[in-house]
Amino acid sequence: MRRDSPSGGILVLGEIRSGRLHPAALELTAKARLLADDMGAEVSTLLLFSEIDVKPETLIGYGADSVICVRDRRLGLFDQEVQSRILYRIIRDTRPGIVLAPATTSGRSIMPAVAAKLRTGLTADCTGLDIDPETKQLLQTRPAIGGNIMATIRTPEHRPQMATVRPRTFAIPASDPNRAGSVKELTLPDHCFESRVVPLGLERSDGDDVNIQDRDVVVSGGKGMKKQENFVLLRDLAELLDGGVGASRAAVDNKWIPYSHQVGLSGKVVAPKVYFAVGISGTVQHLAGMQTSGMIVAINKDPEAPIFKVADIGLCGDLFDIVPRLIEVLRGRKGV
Repeated sequence: MRRDSPSGGILVLGEIRSGRLHPAALELTAKARLLADDMGAEVSTLLLFSEIDVKPETLIGYGADSVICVRDRRLGLFDQEVQSRILYRIIRDTRPGIVLAPATTSGRSIMPAVAAKLRTGLTADCTGLDIDPETKQLLQTRPAIGGNIMATIRTPEHRPQMATVRPRTFAIPASDPNRAGSVKELTLPDHCFESRVVPLGLERSDGDDVNIQDRDVVVSGGKGMKKQENFVLLRDLAELLDGGVGASRAAVDNKWIPYSHQVGLSGKVVAPKVYFAVGISGTVQHLAGMQTSGMIVAINKDPEAPIFKVADIGLCGDLFDIVPRLIEVLRGRKGV
């Protein structure tokens, strides 16, 4: 759509997984509130679900002026065709100037299809969002060329301006119980739920394949791990801490661990309560993916490694001496 079509508000697609509101919905609603304040606009959050574990009005406390709910049993399992069709319909009806969604599997599936149908642009995997004070255009920042540069992208001629944002890019503020807003329940016609796909069920991954973005503790290894077999140390440590295993790009490039574990500009952005950087030097690309962690513990034999500049606790020494000792102490405390 041309830029003179939409009204100029911000619409956030809030993700719900198996009836649970994903934290990215709160994160993006809060960020949208900041952007909308710079624009003098309103924020709406769209929720598509069959059931949900929180009250929809919860989003109002995080910055939404209105929460649009589509509740239907046919939304129990994710269907890209159905959710894309509903989002497209809501955009046509509400005419926002900006549409944001998390860069999750579902967000990355829905948003390109809707952007193509609207004939507008989409910036994927953003790690920064701002409003140009003069033009009021959305400034969408994302890594490019393998994470070696940061590109800021505009959509000057078409609306809405659409972007997906990596989860945990922005901090989630405390809820404001005094904010006022509205909740709107929509009933859509049956044709909105028609699909060529028949969802059969949902199977969850276990253990090492669990999304590290959902963990409170992440133990990441880098080039200092030397070989694939040594990652068993990190898995043992992570298991004792009920955490997940991450990796630097160097470790992934060496095929020591799958790409799904990569942390950094060209991987995942994580913000756990505790982040262990083991044998990781701390390049700018890696730091951008974990520097908002609550506590950073760095283990590296190089005292000049950049990772120590952002670490809350730095252990300078041989990781093959330090990590086994940590594991031994933790096993002793747990009686394992």
